[in-house]
Amino acid sequence: MTYHINVFKILFSLDDHLFRIHKAEKIYNLWKVSALLVLFSMAVYSWMAFLGMGTTLISPTAVGLSSLEYEQSKFWFMVGRAVFAIILAALILFIPSLLFYLLTDIPYRKLLIMQQLVLAVMLLERLLWIPLALFNGLDWYVSPLSFGIIASYLTAVPWVIYFFGAISLFQLWIIWFQVKYLTSFSGTKKWLIWVNVILLHLIFWSVSTLLAVVDTYIISGWFG
Repeated sequence: MTYHINVFKILFSLDDHLFRIHKAEKIYNLWKVSALLVLFSMAVYSWMAFLGMGTTLISPTAVGLSSLEYEQSKFWFMVGRAVFAIILAALILFIPSLLFYLLTDIPYRKLLIMQQLVLAVMLLERLLWIPLALFNGLDWYVSPLSFGIIASYLTAVPWVIYFFGAISLFQLWIIWFQVKYLTSFSGTKKWLIWVNVILLHLIFWSVSTLLAVVDTYIISGWFG
């Protein structure tokens, strides 16, 4: 049985596609879809940079720059965002796939399909957040899509707000999806899969929190 990857169709018919992926002996478009997702990531983050999102290094010095110097700084900022997007997309696609490959008996190529959908959903979250930032001036950690806005009402401790701000409704859906995907393909005990998936995300949220505390500019590369 062959399977042609279409990331967006998986979202609307998950169980059917999981069955077909499980039975598939040949998978087509794996690297093509991965490359397209990386290019789309570059486009999203370049667009965010073009809109001025995350330009905290440029803004303080803008007054002292000539028009040419300012445009050059914006250009290199966009280049930096594009490079960041490539690295981020590669990490999301390949690192979790490798970790789950080592923990389960699932073929690496099929795990890569899972992470392709994860990356697509995360990019969708970024796109939905853009108008919230532009028109409402909301930082990533107080987005209504995350739990940071609730944490900000309960405490003023920055790292607590950043940590819960990294946890969004999209992230919770991704956890559910990864568990469902992995349990559909592996004989590993379900509770063990839950533990490993949650631990992976806890590490991601903790790293995001650390970066936010140390340098809000760096973390703005992912959250806008």
